[in-house]
Formats: sequence, structure tokens, C-alpha cells
Amino acid sequence: MAKVAVIMGSASDLPVMQDAIDILKEFGIDVNVDIVSAHRTPEKLFDFGKNAHKNGISVVIAGAGGAAHLPGMVASLSPLPVIGVPIKSSNSIDGWDSVLSILQMPGGVPVATVALNGAKNAGILAAQIIGTSDERVLNKILAYKAELKQKVTEGARCMKE
Repeated sequence: MAKVAVIMGSASDLPVMQDAIDILKEFGIDVNVDIVSAHRTPEKLFDFGKNAHKNGISVVIAGAGGAAHLPGMVASLSPLPVIGVPIKSSNSIDGWDSVLSILQMPGGVPVATVALNGAKNAGILAAQIIGTSDERVLNKILAYKAELKQKVTEGARCMKE
């Protein structure tokens, strides 16, 4: 079974990253959660980046705030798809520093970047990637999207009443 690694630069990032963890669990996907700091634990970062694919990980979601080098460094080391979650931290420049650090990657080192604090969408994107080769996950995504459509349809109906 495919697994997603949800990593973050510090424990203070968990309240944002929890949205990715929760949605992945909702889709029945195994999740490995860890703190891997690009600046404080670089050896751990290198070990993770070089070995995640050997440890059964299929997709990496990496969240960081400030000078958010974690997603890009993992992408530079790993053959796996990496989804970056920029996090608005207490020392950030309104979140722009983390957004641009993750978004502006050099050619050959792609990081799929979601919105500021957009961990839920990162989890959904990871599930969609896994769903391309796992019919069980694909069916859960289809049901989830049908539920979203139903909520909009019901909301529109209620407005007309």
C-alpha cells in the first residue's frame, strides 16, 4: 500500500499540517509524520530525502515557514513527487517568504506548491497522485468530489427557498 510522508520543519507547523494528515486518513492512506528541519537537522533531512522511496513512501508533503527550504531540499534529493506547503509563521513576512521559497524552484527540481497554509489541498493532491495507480483511493476521491458537488447543490437550493 502506498504511503505519504507528511514532514514539517518544526512542531509549531503541526496545526496547519494536521489538515493534510486528516484528509489522507479519510482516504485510507497510510501516513508517516515527522519533523525534519532543513536548518536544524540537515543530516536527518539528507537521510530522509535519499531514502524515502526505499521506505515505502510514494509522495512527500513538506510544510515549512519562513525561509522554507525543506520542500525544495527534499525534492533535490528524492525521486518522489514533493508537495510543498508554505506556512505563515510568527517570524514570516506575512507568509510571502515561505511561498516564494517553495514556489520559485530551479528547473529540474520541481515542487508542487499549494496555497499558504493549504495543507488540506496538499493531502488531496497526494491522494490524487496515489489514485492514478490505486483504484480504492481513486473511488474515495470520486466520492469526496461528489460530496463537494452535493454540498454546493444543496446550498444553492437553500438560497432559492
